[in-house]
Amino acid sequence: MRKIIFWIFVWIQSFGLFGQIDTNRISVMFYNTENFFDPADDSLTNDDSYTIEGMNRWSYKKMYHKRNQIAKVILSITGWEPPALIGLVEIENDVVLESLIRHPGLKKKGYKYIHYESADSRGIDVALLYRSDQIEIINSYPVSITFPFEPLSKNRDILYASVRLPSNDTLHLFVNHWTSRFGGSGATILKRDFYAQILREKVDSLFLINPNSYIIIMGDFNDYPKDNSIYNILRATEKNESSTSLVNLMFKYSVLANEGTHKNEEFWGCLDQFIVSNALLNTDSNCNVTNDKHIYKPDFLVVPDDKYGGDKPFRTFLGFQYLGGFSDHLPIFLRIEMK
Repeated sequence: MRKIIFWIFVWIQSFGLFGQIDTNRISVMFYNTENFFDPADDSLTNDDSYTIEGMNRWSYKKMYHKRNQIAKVILSITGWEPPALIGLVEIENDVVLESLIRHPGLKKKGYKYIHYESADSRGIDVALLYRSDQIEIINSYPVSITFPFEPLSKNRDILYASVRLPSNDTLHLFVNHWTSRFGGSGATILKRDFYAQILREKVDSLFLINPNSYIIIMGDFNDYPKDNSIYNILRATEKNESSTSLVNLMFKYSVLANEGTHKNEEFWGCLDQFIVSNALLNTDSNCNVTNDKHIYKPDFLVVPDDKYGGDKPFRTFLGFQYLGGFSDHLPIFLRIEMK
């Protein structure tokens, strides 16, 4: 019954039966999609596990099911009007992005995307979806990452975009997917620290031009809000300290038990974060971040955790076992009110 209600909701949305777009408010979403691949073998990347003959037995049927799951999240996360801006990570290529924006519930919303092929050895990238009926792209480019201590490594880019909002204000966006903790946090910490250093330099260059720049940094940082890379190097803290402060909206979850976007054994934590410039929290500004709750956790995105208790994300794979869920991360969102 719940599935029937959802598809009725999608049908209603696709025909735009809810009237005019609210030009005074937009939503921004971020989601680690957990390996959104197409089944074709890319000879230039290590995507073998996600091919028809690979260990995951990936198929077009599974790809389109995955597409439908992601679309369900996008269509439901903020109510009747889907987000105007969506940062996505663990995206393989344009094929899966095209399939997503052509989903029956999304294609009437005018979604387009920005995507650059990165050097990542597995071929997974970051992308930005935007509603062309609400957002105008001013500029975009990939920020390449080369570690000076490991110059031959192949790393994911940071995606930068400047966009024009319905209020005619400029918003600067950075979409991130930093080096994972595979092999241990300590063994990879220098890599995330370097990402933070490069990102802070980019942010400072914007503040040098305009200390009141509207900036949203989103991503799966593979570090938590209190970790060195985020708190000390990027200098994203829990409070406003100056006009050029960065405020981590997810910091509050650091002290809350059983709240987060990702679960490691029994521990929930926020690897996925929104970090914003002070101007977006200033009530005198033309644009303000408004909502207090940023983690989207409806019942359909989680399943019981029989081993560690509570619940956990309903993911696509557990090892090589296909579960057909959504992702091993929960999505996050925020709203921007415009005067």
